[in-house]
Amino acid sequence: MDQQTLAQVSDLLVWGATTAFTFALVAWTIELSRVAEAAQKASAPRARELVAAGGAPVARDAAVAPAAPVPTGRSRAEGIARSTTLVGLVILLAGVVTRGLAAGRWPTANMYEFAVVGVLVAVAVLTVVQRRRTIAFLAVLVMGIAVLGLALALLVFHVQADAVQPALQSYWLVLHVGVAIIATGVFTVAFGTAVLQVLRDARATGRSHLTTPWRGGDGLRRWLAPLAVTGPRFAWLEQVPDARRLEALSFRLNAVAFVLWTFTLIGGAIWAEHAWGRYWGWDPKEVGTFVAWVVYAAYLHARTTRGWSGRRAAYFVYVGYAVVLANFTVVNLFVDGKHSYSGL
Repeated sequence: MDQQTLAQVSDLLVWGATTAFTFALVAWTIELSRVAEAAQKASAPRARELVAAGGAPVARDAAVAPAAPVPTGRSRAEGIARSTTLVGLVILLAGVVTRGLAAGRWPTANMYEFAVVGVLVAVAVLTVVQRRRTIAFLAVLVMGIAVLGLALALLVFHVQADAVQPALQSYWLVLHVGVAIIATGVFTVAFGTAVLQVLRDARATGRSHLTTPWRGGDGLRRWLAPLAVTGPRFAWLEQVPDARRLEALSFRLNAVAFVLWTFTLIGGAIWAEHAWGRYWGWDPKEVGTFVAWVVYAAYLHARTTRGWSGRRAAYFVYVGYAVVLANFTVVNLFVDGKHSYSGL
């Protein structure tokens, strides 16, 4: 099989993985809806009791309702979601391997390959995290990012499988870029966990701007009140691990990814000295990588030595992940520099 045929096979496999992940996303969404509906029905009697007793509005009182029972057994939607996720992983792995064979090198040399391998890592990490306990919301969020990432890779970032520039013909293509991709995949799951952590904390503490008067636009606030995280629509949050456990999981994932990101930064400096004769040159991609490192270092420092926790710690995760994404997209597409290897 020649290289062109292998490249076409790789593209078809990536399209197949995108399709499988899309089915998985739909199935996870259905599973989340099922859990949410069951939790809402379980919390409805308690909410009616509070209203009958002259309590505060339902959107605020629902937060103190007893936790809804977790549905037992695996539903059909969850089974389909897990199966299609695993099938998609296998297909995507095959797509990455055939891409590498077609190009005759490690497949991490441009934005297309970075996105595809990054999605592979993120979904693999999600699968490992979901082994002990299924968290449908986390699966929906990560799979949504995965489908969007593959769609952008295929429709926007795609380039032909070919040899790389002389500066990239090095084993550092495997070490430096490969580790950066793994770190990005782990950061993705950690970000999703941090989002769920903030929602769970808001549910537990009864925090919602939609249940308190606004200085302006109070009519809009009342119209949006049914969507308050403390209301019955979000009763399913009582079935996920508590905010402290979610924060601990996010911290562990971010700590692992930070170590990998540190190696990415150091390895990039060593490779730059070999390729360009200097360790650091304030290239836009170097600066972006360093800024992301600083944000996550500040998060880990604040979390371990300053005792920062809860929402404040989660906001560091949001900013750090935003910087990582901006460094991959904005810097590659719109800023010229020595790291302009998008191929577009």
